[in-house]
Amino acid sequence: MHRHSDHCSHGHSHSHNDDDSHEEEAHEHASEHSHDHACASHGHSHLTAEPNRQELGRLKWVFILTLLYLFIEIAGAWLSGSLALLADGFHMFADAAGIGISLGAQWVLHRPAPKGHTFGYQRIEVLAAYLNALGLLGMSLFILWESIERFQSPMVIHTNVMMPVAIGGFIINLISLKLLHAGHQHNLNVKGAYLHVFGDLLGSVGAIIAAGLIYFFHCNWVDPVLGMLIALLIGYSSISLLRESGNILVEGCPTSIDIIQLKKAILAFDEVKEIHHLHVWNINSQNIVLTAHLVVAQEGFSGELLNRVQGELKQSFGLSHVTLQLEAAK
Repeated sequence: MHRHSDHCSHGHSHSHNDDDSHEEEAHEHASEHSHDHACASHGHSHLTAEPNRQELGRLKWVFILTLLYLFIEIAGAWLSGSLALLADGFHMFADAAGIGISLGAQWVLHRPAPKGHTFGYQRIEVLAAYLNALGLLGMSLFILWESIERFQSPMVIHTNVMMPVAIGGFIINLISLKLLHAGHQHNLNVKGAYLHVFGDLLGSVGAIIAAGLIYFFHCNWVDPVLGMLIALLIGYSSISLLRESGNILVEGCPTSIDIIQLKKAILAFDEVKEIHHLHVWNINSQNIVLTAHLVVAQEGFSGELLNRVQGELKQSFGLSHVTLQLEAAK
């Protein structure tokens, strides 16, 4: 005997008598994602809360400001010959891309799931992040190479262009921090954007200091050193993003889940004797899915057990969708 169920603590349950129900449940999950996510999110700080309209509006303004000024910063880098400005421009590009992915993900997650795409377009967020990380890694390698070249063949830095552009970047980042300050303490998406913009702010401060040192003391070597430091920061972030998004694309177990502890939590139920066909994976950066077969004692074979196990897994591990199949112990 086999039973499938996906049940939230609000009392809505679904039972199916054959294995074809899994695809139907996945479709329901995609079209009713916001309901399931709400059920799973009680008491879990590692789940990303959904930004409200005001926070999304602020994120959009930060995205627009960052996107517009990065072109000014790259143009200023070309005119001034400053590698530090160019690296900071690439850093701003990384932040704009990250915020754009976050905003795009919010839009995609609320799109109805089309026929043939039972989880909707939720993986687009992850694919975009992976491609973004590859691009950033290439940028960081380019800046590192240019930094080495500059040490061998120093260039004249036009600080009359470098300084105002760096100050302008500082002002834009300061405005962005002000916009994001209200929401960064209770929303992880906003907090991530806030930390990225803060990193940009430090990059702008570094560029201002570098311009001052070059102007007053003719320390042209400061520019490639600062460019190299920013490039290393971008490279480190891109490798981290590649690892995280790549793990999702190959459907690895989420890093936030301790699979041994998860198994112990299931086996802690007296009725459950064995677990097999256990799969845990991310659909996107926020939604974690679990499927498993549980071998259960005859006397404990019930929908009530399914509800208890699912509730425990969602509450303790932040799972957004749980599908369990019960099998009678022989």
